[in-house]
Amino acid sequence: MERKMEENMRDVDVGSEAGGEDALVGNVNKLMVTPPGYTGVPRKGHLVFDACFESGNLGRVDYISEFEFDLFIRPDTCNPRFRVWFNFTVENVRETQRVIFNIVNFSKTKSLYRDGMSPVVKSTSRPKWQRLPTKNVYYYRCPDHRRNYVMSFAFCFDREDDVYQFAYCYPYTYTRLQHYLDSLERRNLDYLQREQLGLSVQQRRLDLLTITSPAQQNPEKVKKLVVLTARVHPGESPASFICQGVIDFLVSQHPVAQTLRDHVIFKIVPMLNPDGVYLGNYRCSLMGFDLNRHWQEPSPWAHPTLHAVKQLIVQLSQDPVGLEFYIDVHAHSTMMNGFMYGNVFEEEERVQRQAVFPRLLCQNAPDFSFSNTSFNRDVVKAGTGRRFLGGLLDDTSYCYTLEVSFYSYMAAGSTSPVPYTEDTYMKLGRNVARTFLDYYRHNNFIDDNKLQIPNHINSMEVLSQGRQGNGNGNGRTSGSERGAERKNQSITGEY
Repeated sequence: MERKMEENMRDVDVGSEAGGEDALVGNVNKLMVTPPGYTGVPRKGHLVFDACFESGNLGRVDYISEFEFDLFIRPDTCNPRFRVWFNFTVENVRETQRVIFNIVNFSKTKSLYRDGMSPVVKSTSRPKWQRLPTKNVYYYRCPDHRRNYVMSFAFCFDREDDVYQFAYCYPYTYTRLQHYLDSLERRNLDYLQREQLGLSVQQRRLDLLTITSPAQQNPEKVKKLVVLTARVHPGESPASFICQGVIDFLVSQHPVAQTLRDHVIFKIVPMLNPDGVYLGNYRCSLMGFDLNRHWQEPSPWAHPTLHAVKQLIVQLSQDPVGLEFYIDVHAHSTMMNGFMYGNVFEEEERVQRQAVFPRLLCQNAPDFSFSNTSFNRDVVKAGTGRRFLGGLLDDTSYCYTLEVSFYSYMAAGSTSPVPYTEDTYMKLGRNVARTFLDYYRHNNFIDDNKLQIPNHINSMEVLSQGRQGNGNGNGRTSGSERGAERKNQSITGEY
């Protein structure tokens, strides 16, 4: 048994820590963490940590005791200021092994961990991500770490052969996006066009989707133009689920989607910062730039994806169709719900017109908060897409940042937060998409009398098309899914 164990661990680095704090320039790679001075044969329960995979992040592990480990987030590449996102695996566990993991070097002090947020976990035999129980998570100032804020969580491993994966929030990788876009392309939809708008510094695709009914079918119809972007901040993975929800709805056969395609051209850039996403950064690109502060003068070599998107938007703004909406999708680390940021204008009428879309979205989406929505002109935000494009486009255009909580939302009449799931993030995206119908009805651009929509469909009713990805479209959970969910429940079992 010991010989077999030794053979299995030959490709694993053995050590008690991964170097000093100043050495956090890479991810741990199959790092076995053993007690100090231990020289014997590796054993079950000597945990092996790994973050050398796409969107992975873990820079160092310190052994505190058999039951406790300090974990250090690797800073964003070329920028030590940002340490928030983590995503790593643990294997070689012992059945019923109880541990406490301390994430000790967050760069932010304010956090939703104060309000009940918890990391997500999955394992080999239970591949559906789940949030850890809130009661097993603690967020506090720690005297052992210069009074920095530490997030500790307790966990009990229950299956020796499983590899466990922990992350700050549900990961959505560059490869996952490519598979999703490939599958859309294979459907050969005449109202969907995918093109490569440019390449990142590391030569990853910058994809652009155009969704609209072919012009030749409705040559007499004037169309409005909407641009949506996501993942300029790579660690804000909920933005990708929202973006996929928007796309899924717009390419569907839902009557509202069909009507929108007839009247609106949607241009969607699902991942503005593919290098940052791939590398497991929280906020920056490969070269350490926060791209959402460089809209004013993006460099074609240092910020190629941003430069390409800005060129596209400037070009679209000069098109006779006219660019009416720009929405940039983000996730927020300290607030609940979905909400928006908008710009400040002198003209009261423009101020009122800008508030229409978020008000309508609030009626469509139970997790969207108009009271959290704000309009500002902070100097620090001058280089953001919303602020820059708000000054560039004419007064018939509206630019928003759509934010969604990394953790939860408060439903109407509820006193306890409802944690977001991958599905509810996508549902918010679907509700964003269908709100455009309400907006254009409100502004009499789409004539209700000419809509080919069954009478029982109300423009303010929240979309209920069934759970994303179950394929049956009836809103019910299949027997196999229920079984999988029951099977999954034990992964976050009592500590």
